This record gives sequence, structure tokens and C-alpha cells, in this order.
Amino acid sequence: MKRSELIFTALLVPLDFFMVLLSSVLAYWIRFHPRIQAIRPIIFKLPFQEYIVFVLAIVPFWLLIFAISGLYNIKRRKRFIDEFTRVFVAASASMSAVIIFAFFIRQLFESRFIVLVVWFFSIILVTLGRFSIDSVRRWLFRYGYGIHRLVVVGDTLEARRLVHAIKTNPRVGYQVVGKIPGINGEAWEELEKINQKPGIDEIMQCDPTLSKEKVLDLIDFCHERKLDFMYAPDLFGCEATNIDVRTLAGVPLVELRRTPLEGWGRIIKRTVDVIGAILGLILLFPLFLIVALVIKIDSEGPIFVKLTRVGYTGEFPLLKFRSMVKNAHALKKKLLKLSERKGPLFKMKSDPRITRSGRWLRKTRIDELPQLFNVLVGQMSLVGPRPHEPEEVAQYKKHHKKVLAINPGMTGMAQVSGAAGLDFEDEVKLDTYYIENWSLKLDFTILLRTLGVVLIGRGAI
Repeated sequence: MKRSELIFTALLVPLDFFMVLLSSVLAYWIRFHPRIQAIRPIIFKLPFQEYIVFVLAIVPFWLLIFAISGLYNIKRRKRFIDEFTRVFVAASASMSAVIIFAFFIRQLFESRFIVLVVWFFSIILVTLGRFSIDSVRRWLFRYGYGIHRLVVVGDTLEARRLVHAIKTNPRVGYQVVGKIPGINGEAWEELEKINQKPGIDEIMQCDPTLSKEKVLDLIDFCHERKLDFMYAPDLFGCEATNIDVRTLAGVPLVELRRTPLEGWGRIIKRTVDVIGAILGLILLFPLFLIVALVIKIDSEGPIFVKLTRVGYTGEFPLLKFRSMVKNAHALKKKLLKLSERKGPLFKMKSDPRITRSGRWLRKTRIDELPQLFNVLVGQMSLVGPRPHEPEEVAQYKKHHKKVLAINPGMTGMAQVSGAAGLDFEDEVKLDTYYIENWSLKLDFTILLRTLGVVLIGRGAI
């Protein structure tokens, strides 16, 4: 573990304290501002001295809840959306604890406005403070401060892609100091040389064909030299992340569960889908009218199209705003040889079937909004694997059909991970990981990341 990680994590404690305190002061200032008083007169007494003493007394309890929520775990990479989610949950829990405490001591806080504003500002300011600290840390990576020296084992496509990504983006915090194509006698000598100079912090195993004995030797090598060990799993490795250990007649058994989306998980996800679909259709109704008018003016044909797709329950009609010319599906047969993507999925950047308005609809992904109707009737989910065409599914290998284990989604891990540039096998890996590791938090994270992808116009499919 790098000393810089300890330093930056330790800095979060006083920073969070200051941000929560600042949120409280801002809330008090806003409530007692003359313009706010003109709208809602103050009918209670709350001297600032008493208020700030109360705040200073409860902020440490906030930080304790922050710690319990995992906000001070030492991690090298924290995505903004994950950090925001954790801060939102922790701040909400902290404010709830204050309200419950006040209830039990029979102390009525006079201003609900201040409570809500403190809660709101604490989420925003704490998140921004942490984002600033993380930005400074990533900026220092450019100068080698806090960087992790990495050795990549394997000469696979994933290994080459990983090395390229690290070299082109120094802000990830890694530096590749060695590439070992395979494990043999010379490899151990090479690892020893690299570990002596410039030194190794982590070893990443990217060769799924490496024998179990060599992997164990590599792990032992890391343990003896106090190095971190990571590996890039193959498709089976992704599936094996969701396991349940139990005993039967005294014999320990490891069960590979299909997905956490069983029992209550399925009920919760379906409830969120229905609520989300209803709210989405109500809020987006004016946009639907505008898009319908644009489509009719731009080209001949219907406003909506029904496309046959395959999901958990079999084939179903997927609803979309029309973005192509008439008979687009029939024209596809002539274009199959021009597909720019490996695997059974057809992908063509300059597809001549797309209309002028269709290009805009696809770039913004507005063409997919009618799928809210599919979500409402239970054929799709807000988040899940991509719905695929029957002729594509007919070409799937056995392990590809894992993506049909749950309802397809309007968005998913593959879509927010650059789906337009992913190979089919990589997309299956991402969808398999999602299926095996589903959680409500993961769904909300993907939905928020989808919003970011749409806003910057990247990754539209």
C-alpha cells in the first residue's frame, strides 16, 4: 500500500468535517437571509452560537457513520458516481440518525428547512471535496507520485489492451514496468530483476491458459515479496464470482448461483422497473410528441417500429422510434459483409439505412425511449443485457446464451463501457458479470452512467 494512499485517505477526515460544518453554516445563513424571511417568516429562536455548538457536537457522529459506510476505505481508484452514491447514502443515514436521536430525547428542532438544506449541501460539498482531492492525486500521478508499478503476465489481447490503456492514460495511477509473456525459468529471473529495479507493486495475470501450478507459484512469489496479485478472469472466472458455500452431509459444497436476481431480488428489480417506466413515460410525454413530429416530417414511414428481439421469455416485439428507412431489415442482408464488428452482431458506422433524424435520435439514444413500454409490460428491464436479434442468437455458442438468463435492458454494463467499440466476447463478459453480481446499487450506478454517456454523446448504439 502506497504512503500517498494513506495520506490522501487521512486528508478526507478533516475535509469531510469542514464540508459538513460549511453545509450547516450555509443552511443557517440561507434560512436567516432577509429574502428568505420575506417569503417564510421566522417564528422560532435559534441563536447562531447555540446552533454552531450543536453542529460541532454532532459532526463527529456523521464522520463515524461515514466510516461505517466505507467512505474511508483505502482504495486507489474511486469512480465519481460510486463516490457520490456512497456519500448520498452516508449523509442520508447521518441525518436520519440525528432526527431519530432528537425524537428519543424529545427535542424538537425548530426548522425543517435547515435540516433539508444541510442534508442537500452536505451531499454536494462532501462529494466535491472528495472529487477535488482525487483530482489532485491523479494529477500527481503524471509526476510519478503514488504511481503503482505493474508487471503484466501474458500475451493475450486483454493484456495488450491493458498495457495500451495504461500507457495512454497516466491518470489511472499505474506504470507498466514489465511484460512477461509466460511463466518459465527465465520469467522468474526477469521478475526478480524488475523487482530489484525499478521495483514492483503489483503483478497482474492476464493469461487464462496458465496452469494452476504456475498460478499458485506466481501467488507465492507475490506473498513472499509482499506484492499485490490480480488477474483478469476469463468468462468462467466472471461466472464464478457469484458463489454460495454450504455443507451437505458434512461435505463442503460450492454452488455457482445463476444470479442474485432470484426471490426478493427479482421482486425489487421489477418494482423499480415499473415505477421507473411509469415516471419516465409521464415526464417524457412532451418529448415523445416532438420526436413523432420530427420523424413524420423527415421521412416516409411509421413513427414507431417493432423489432423482433430475444429475451428471457423468448421473442418479443421491441418498440423504438423509427430511425431507418423503410425495409431496413431487408436491406441488412446486403450489408452484412460490411460489418465492422467481430462476432454475430452487425455494426456499421455509416449505415446508409439511417435517416437524417435517425442519426440524431441514435446519437442521443432518444430512439430507445419507447422501450419504456416494453419495461412496463415486463418484456424488458431498465438495466440488463442488450436485447439481440433472433438470427444473431442462432449463432451464439453455449456460453453466450448466459445473457438470456434475465430480461434484457434499455441500458447495461456493455452500453456504458463503450459498447460500440467492444468485441462481442467482451460484451458477454460484462453482461455475465452484471448477471452474477446484480445489486440495486449497481443498477442505479449504470443508469447514472448512462445519463453521462448520453449527455456527452459517446457510446450511442
